[in-house]
Amino acid sequence: MGLGRASWVRLSALRRRAPLSTAPAAREQPAASPGAEPGSGPAETARPPAPAVDFGNTQEAYRSRRSWELARSLLVLRLCASPALLARHEQLLHLARRLLGQRLFNTLMKMTFYGQFVAGEDQESIRPLIQHNRAFGVGSILDYGVEEDLTPEEAKRTEMESCSSALERNGRGISQREKQFQAHWAFGDRRDRATSARTYFYASEAECDGHMETFLRCIDASGGASEDGFSAIKLTALGRPQFLLQFSDVLTKWRRFFHHVAAEQGKAGLAAVDTKLEVVALQESVVKMGIASRAEIEDWFTAETLGVSGTLDLLDWCSLIDSRTELSRHLVVPNTQTGKLEPLLSQFTEEEERQMARMLQRMDVLARKASQAGVRLMVDAEQTYFQPAISRLTLEMQRRFNVERPLIFNTFQCYLRDAYDNVTLDVELARREGWCFGAKLVRGAYMAQERARALEVGYEDPINPTYEATSSVYHRCLDYVLEELKHNARAAVMVASHSEDTVRFTLRRMEELGLHPADRQVYFGQLLGMCDQISFPLGQAGFPVYKYVPYGPVMEVLPYLSRRALENSGVMKGAQRERQLLWQELKRRLCTGSLFHQPA
Repeated sequence: MGLGRASWVRLSALRRRAPLSTAPAAREQPAASPGAEPGSGPAETARPPAPAVDFGNTQEAYRSRRSWELARSLLVLRLCASPALLARHEQLLHLARRLLGQRLFNTLMKMTFYGQFVAGEDQESIRPLIQHNRAFGVGSILDYGVEEDLTPEEAKRTEMESCSSALERNGRGISQREKQFQAHWAFGDRRDRATSARTYFYASEAECDGHMETFLRCIDASGGASEDGFSAIKLTALGRPQFLLQFSDVLTKWRRFFHHVAAEQGKAGLAAVDTKLEVVALQESVVKMGIASRAEIEDWFTAETLGVSGTLDLLDWCSLIDSRTELSRHLVVPNTQTGKLEPLLSQFTEEEERQMARMLQRMDVLARKASQAGVRLMVDAEQTYFQPAISRLTLEMQRRFNVERPLIFNTFQCYLRDAYDNVTLDVELARREGWCFGAKLVRGAYMAQERARALEVGYEDPINPTYEATSSVYHRCLDYVLEELKHNARAAVMVASHSEDTVRFTLRRMEELGLHPADRQVYFGQLLGMCDQISFPLGQAGFPVYKYVPYGPVMEVLPYLSRRALENSGVMKGAQRERQLLWQELKRRLCTGSLFHQPA
């Protein structure tokens, strides 16, 4: 079963243009000169500069909010800042439900936490909020936030079963995967210590089909036909995670082999995109490791495949592996310590082969739907033991569908130590192959979980050591992408951040590089119920900005609400700033007699 471009069904991307209900309301922009392209050419100088954005002007920041909504935000954010309440929030919710009964409990939740962070119970009930935000320049990215009601023990059993093959479960095969890419009981409940949106556990192929149908409905609800609509998906919802674990292990070992040879050639420590190996020396290593014979590799390293430089970089190496290796052979990897090839557990049952094929088919269905609807598809990042495979499969979708514009967006978690290498390699690959780069940059949602797992299982912590280090990596990655956007009008980035400093950094670099909001290459994103003082000033100034909008019945989105509370506790500095601004605006309204302000 191959994973190259032939794995994807060939299709024509049908594209229409029409207003999208979930996209920000369009702002009037001066017409460009005929033939002018966004981000380039002399016509750009004729446009007025981007409007200044003032995140401290509370009257403008909260113009879209009624006073009772500000009071609710202030209350909820204050409760989220209480360590004592957070430590017992699940028990308190359970007690409140028992004392009040289901109906009154639902009412209480809608007046507080649910009303703050969740748009409504279904796509019909969320429509007024989406239209209201859109009128103030803020779009929506829909996410059905319902999670299966599993106990921690049930989640762990499900995860252990779905992350191992039939041979491993029957005791007839021994996995050669590294510890990082094996399932571990203590961390089987992936909801624990995570601040992400919905977590998916594999139950059956029918349930994966149901998840796909949910994603399709979200794509439809994003408007059906606007080039600036967004919808988000998770690949763990679309198939058995065993495949993601095994493929991630393989990709990591092949990449590690390249860096091992680089170290032998005295080129350790360079950025991945700048590391170039001498082809003659690499040939010797390939033969020595038994990956291929001299006769086999004669056709690999030619002027047609590598040019005349006599060197090869990581992208060249991966492309050679892609073009000559099927999945079954990918699952034999070199051990750089022993100098020998070691097989992974590559014997799949017929049913497991069908499950892998169906996962790819579901991805293809979603990408085709997004292409036909004109909606951009963001593939969410997940845990590091899944992420190499997720990024690689997303890359395959980008090769197929990002032909004329960035339709598929990959997500890069900047709290990872290798985030900069991952971003720069993908940008360079898009340049070489001629497709449109699209990325969402986030800090990351699994820090506590990842650190605890690395320490317990016994592998290197993949997370940057401090918040400041993560911010530095985020800005470095963002700056690299913005430089690419300056020279490439077909690339785009979503800056998903609740940090005012990061947003200010982005706006400053956009101005310095001549990137105008009218070009719609740089998008901003925040969660519903958080950082309105960032989202709405951006939207009202004409910048493309979106809220990540979860919806679903009250009881079924409680796990999501728990993580939002925990996330607020983890960003105290930003939450404190938000509470100060909310209180400042409430006092202003009280003193000026505008407490009954009606948004208009």
